[in-house]
Amino acid sequence: MSPAFIYQYPPLIPGILQRRYKRFLADIELASGEIITAHCQNTGPMIGVCTPGSRVYISESHNPTRKLAYSWEMIEVDQTWVGINTALPNQVIKLALKQNLFLELVGHYTQFRSEVPYGKDKKSRIDFLLSNEDTQSKIYLEVKNTTLAENQIAMFPDTVTTRGQKHLREMMALLPSSQAVMLYFINRSDCRGFQSGTRYDPDYAKLLRSAVDAGVKVLPCRFEVTPQGIRYLGLADFIY
Repeated sequence: MSPAFIYQYPPLIPGILQRRYKRFLADIELASGEIITAHCQNTGPMIGVCTPGSRVYISESHNPTRKLAYSWEMIEVDQTWVGINTALPNQVIKLALKQNLFLELVGHYTQFRSEVPYGKDKKSRIDFLLSNEDTQSKIYLEVKNTTLAENQIAMFPDTVTTRGQKHLREMMALLPSSQAVMLYFINRSDCRGFQSGTRYDPDYAKLLRSAVDAGVKVLPCRFEVTPQGIRYLGLADFIY
């Protein structure tokens, strides 16, 4: 039996990607032949997940204050749907934490908060801070959306990320008084493994190895994306 949806999409609209441009914009042809412009939440290079002519799904907002009514939600790559909306992973992780879906964390927290200031200057925000009222222990959990894949191996990052490098340094600084977890949200179901995108940011790859050696835990979480919703599939193999 397939696992239940963690997150269910509202009714989505199918289309064909015409082009993605200016980072935030995507032109999409609807079944009627009309071409609309949708908001693209993913501002990165989107290697392999923005090929013109691909099938996509978009959502429609009826908020009159929005500049663009449509949002690009997913794209089909080699018969696999890949999530595009980078605003969703943290929402999904929040729901998964409520349901205790991550077995590696079950029993280690009794409550959690999101967007908590941390670090030496408190200018950074951790995606989730998990705490245990009984043991007074804390787990700092950072979520990284992952769409790049080659030969069924998911990779992060897909470009140089000084922000991501900073996060790894800050996570290492939390040790050993607290636990630190990097959760890579693999936004597609066709990957059996995960590794750092060394070719795209070698400095990040070196830092990740240092972080793991120091005690930062890596959870490469596989998700199935469908036009109906998102399911959690378990962990991918971490290729260190």
